[in-house]
Amino acid sequence: MKKIPLPLFTLILSLLVAATCAAQPHTPLYAVSVFPTPVLNIPGFAAVFGGRDGKTLRLDKCGQIREMEFVALPGTPFHIEETFHQGNTFIYRVTTDDYPYPTTKGYFIDSRFVKTTDDPPLPRPRSLPPREKVIGNLLAAQGSRYVWGGNCRAGIPQILAFYPPAAGFPIVQTTADLWQLRGVDCSGLLYEATDGFTPRNTSALVNYGAPVPIAGLDTDRIIRLLKPLDLLAWAGHVMIVIDGQRIIESQMDCHEKRDGVRVRPLREALIEIRKKRVPLDDFTAATVRGVKGFVIRRWYTADGLK
Repeated sequence: MKKIPLPLFTLILSLLVAATCAAQPHTPLYAVSVFPTPVLNIPGFAAVFGGRDGKTLRLDKCGQIREMEFVALPGTPFHIEETFHQGNTFIYRVTTDDYPYPTTKGYFIDSRFVKTTDDPPLPRPRSLPPREKVIGNLLAAQGSRYVWGGNCRAGIPQILAFYPPAAGFPIVQTTADLWQLRGVDCSGLLYEATDGFTPRNTSALVNYGAPVPIAGLDTDRIIRLLKPLDLLAWAGHVMIVIDGQRIIESQMDCHEKRDGVRVRPLREALIEIRKKRVPLDDFTAATVRGVKGFVIRRWYTADGLK
């Protein structure tokens, strides 16, 4: 067999490698959200928004999409860890400093919500609004429905555009609202009101800012200590103080059919909480002592962030 000269062999090998690389789609390293971007804990967006028949949202018994994690605000940077094909688009497995919570499932976004780049993007600009602006944003959310993982009460119309219901399927307004994730959960209410400045999950909010010492105090003494925007929190829920008389929350209660953002009397809320939970100065004590407790965290003072 005639041997190929080494320079010619090297040239042929280089061309084959180049052709192989050209056949593989380039995987970008980073992405930045252009629209409010739904972040799921599974890659199957089409299975969640439409299902096999193109008409079905994947809902639990409380009418929530538990695959939802949060809505990344425009400008949120992501590091792309892995790429999947889904029809004519890509799904990226990502990480982001805007949602730094451990996961065994991974976090996933649809490529159509973002722009990609090979250069490390800048962090999303964050600026804490004035106290009265935050309170105004909170109050403006009254009546919004509870949406698990939601922090965009106006919803995301791009979801309906990218994952439209099957042709001819008459989608009612309540289904359209949920399809677009129109609403907020408890920590999402605060996250949206602060333009994404505060932590997104209650697991972080229970340690956010500074503690207000309340261990052993009765309801009246606790009320006298509270200031606007103080947080009444435990792992799983947060309420936000409006003033000395009111709190606001987004609550889901499948049994009592209470759903969404509402303002409540502060005293009423504290009395209800104390039927099941004890006041603590540090939420780690709840884990150590095995008790159900709640804390108050002060993160916004007259001078701004605590």
